[in-house]
Amino acid sequence: MPPMKQTFLFAVMILLLGTGLKSATAQDKKLPPLDASPMDMAYYPPVYPYLVKVKGEPGTLVARVVYSRPQKKGRTIFGNLEEYGKVWRLGANEATEVEFFIPVNIGGRQVPKGRYTLYAIPQESKWTVILNKETDIWGAYKYNASMDLLRTTVPVTKLDTPVEAFTMAFEKADGGARLVMAWDEVMVSVPVKFNERTLGRK
Repeated sequence: MPPMKQTFLFAVMILLLGTGLKSATAQDKKLPPLDASPMDMAYYPPVYPYLVKVKGEPGTLVARVVYSRPQKKGRTIFGNLEEYGKVWRLGANEATEVEFFIPVNIGGRQVPKGRYTLYAIPQESKWTVILNKETDIWGAYKYNASMDLLRTTVPVTKLDTPVEAFTMAFEKADGGARLVMAWDEVMVSVPVKFNERTLGRK
């Protein structure tokens, strides 16, 4: 066999062998397991990507919250798993983050558009909800109060039916929206005020 043809065949064999090794490595690679507290997100307006981006309905994006959803699993949550009086990440894993795409008002304070971390200090009859300027945080272990933009206190509503998975959702309200948070037998609601006229809606 001519030397040039031998060289070509050898190169093809090396290429095929390398491809086979890559495939085997990819197949053998262990992917992360399913998280026990999966990440989720909520929009205002609700279901914004589908209604506006897919169906073409009018609407301006106001807010988006990204959070993890721990499960109750038969446990007593508040006052036990989540201690009263201590800063909580509002979920599991990474601390919850909220992004505002327009300026809003929370607890009488102006909030510029941007991304923030949300924490809470649960009590039996009320929660202190904290908007913090430091983002990309794991848990509340490195919570830095000096980075707080604001704190606001909201009352606790007791639920007749426990909520299994921690849930956050925006809903329409007079003067803007409410960010509703519910888990176990507890629900709180944070008013988020903004000017509806700036969104092109009545």
